[in-house]
Amino acid sequence: MSNAPALTRTLKLPSLVLFGLAYLTPLIVLGIFGVIAEATGGASSSAYLVAMIAMLFTAHSYGRMAITHPVAGSAYTYVRRSIDPHAGFLVGWAILLDYLFLPMVIWLIGGSYLSAQFPGIPMAVWIIGFIAITTVLNVLGIKVADKANYVLMAFQLLVIVFFVALSISHVVSGSGAGGLFSAGPFSNPTSSFGTITAGAAIAAYSFLGFDAVTTLTEETIEPRKNMPRAIMLIALIGGGIFVLVSYTTQLVHPGGVFEDSSSAASSIALQIGGTFFGAVFLAGLVVAQFASGLAAQASASRLLYAMGRDSVLPKAVFGRLNARFHTPVVNLFIAGAVGLIAIFMDVATSTSFINFGAFTAFTLVNVSVVFHYVRARRAGHHLNVLSWVVVPAIGAVICAFLLSQLDVHALTLGLIWLAVGVVVLGLITHGFRTAPPEMASEDMAG
Repeated sequence: MSNAPALTRTLKLPSLVLFGLAYLTPLIVLGIFGVIAEATGGASSSAYLVAMIAMLFTAHSYGRMAITHPVAGSAYTYVRRSIDPHAGFLVGWAILLDYLFLPMVIWLIGGSYLSAQFPGIPMAVWIIGFIAITTVLNVLGIKVADKANYVLMAFQLLVIVFFVALSISHVVSGSGAGGLFSAGPFSNPTSSFGTITAGAAIAAYSFLGFDAVTTLTEETIEPRKNMPRAIMLIALIGGGIFVLVSYTTQLVHPGGVFEDSSSAASSIALQIGGTFFGAVFLAGLVVAQFASGLAAQASASRLLYAMGRDSVLPKAVFGRLNARFHTPVVNLFIAGAVGLIAIFMDVATSTSFINFGAFTAFTLVNVSVVFHYVRARRAGHHLNVLSWVVVPAIGAVICAFLLSQLDVHALTLGLIWLAVGVVVLGLITHGFRTAPPEMASEDMAG
């Protein structure tokens, strides 16, 4: 019997859902509200509704794969086992862009908010503070991070509740109760099918990370039951919050014309709640970024651990758990070190890194479900065609379309990163003649 440290099963369904929602950062709907409203001509709620429906197809596929392969690794593991080990490696390599750089973007946005409020303090101080605190919490273990997450999510959701309540009060005081019922946030003379779908492509970015909870599979109690439920609940609850908040906010400010669309929600917060709520709203945004960074860094470290455990990345560095805390400490520090790049970057540049990997992973996870169906049929097992073929096929088409809509810089950077991954794959497989190393540990489905 091996005495090597192992991931500990402590997470139940509510904790998984909270971690997933933290990764989504529900307050992001207000952070980018002006951008979505401007793109849709004031029909931001329709954009989020369309995006939620699109993401539910992919969430369904992640659920199917979480049942079939209940181990850490997410899309990397699913594609590796259902399609091909080489394809799995390249997917894992591609989503390293998402997992490694998303925490950096989160910390950068949080630092930008604080730097704007306190211009006398260099933004680097805020970024380093974010990284230091989240790294310590994640090193101490998923249980400690889980408890901190409850507090952070509670405050973030409280800010959302107050924002919605104040928006409703503002609308009722100006237009009466009848003002709460309007088709404008979904469709109006300045919106069209084209503007709504364009807005949905942007709004879909708000859902990035609903899949990240699958990296915590080996720390989940009864993962075959709880993981699929958590994935769907995260997409549904997150999407519901996005639609509701965008609807009430759009009632306060109909249309998509703003002095500055990037800070529209801050202006609306001052309009509905005055200076005090404006300050509370800023605090909520910062807390949201902190909670999201906590979950994002945890997920990045687990992906690196899964690839290191497979010896796809050097096992001595990436595939080890700390004997005391039972967490991938080295990987957490690596994710933190990558986050330091935020000191030298701006938000627009940094976000271009993450989208390519995410949509590549979403597309191939959907495809992997179909591959699993074909293999199961050949083995004499009968699976539901709608659940294992039709739904994931639709999800794959949608995600491939979203991938094609990324700007040229994101596509270029993504393809360069993927090319580097092909070179690395060639080296570790001796010119593609052998498969990447197999996972050494058991599934431990639980």
